[in-house]
Amino acid sequence: MITCTVRYELDPDQLEAFEAYAKFWLHKIPEMGGTHHGYHMPFEGPNDIAYCHFSFPSLAAYEDYRDRMRADPECQRAYAHAQATRCIRRYDRSFTRPLMDGASADELGL
Repeated sequence: MITCTVRYELDPDQLEAFEAYAKFWLHKIPEMGGTHHGYHMPFEGPNDIAYCHFSFPSLAAYEDYRDRMRADPECQRAYAHAQATRCIRRYDRSFTRPLMDGASADELGL
């Protein structure tokens, strides 16, 4: 499994527009074979930073999603919305491998 984390720098005056954009991807990622772990919106602290996390079974599955996403009319509408509202100033993506299963200290030999 591979997880993509996106750090967004937002226009604080366009949070409502960004939330509409985010809600679309919460719906679309699972439809395209991924698992969305949610958006984390500004609350306390900086009012212009948000994060999202979503996973695909493999890097190949993620790359396939990216190809299909570029051709998908709904995805293109979402991108056009973000561009028209200028709700996203910039974003950075990083990829990680999630560690999801815990173990006791005894099981780990600690």
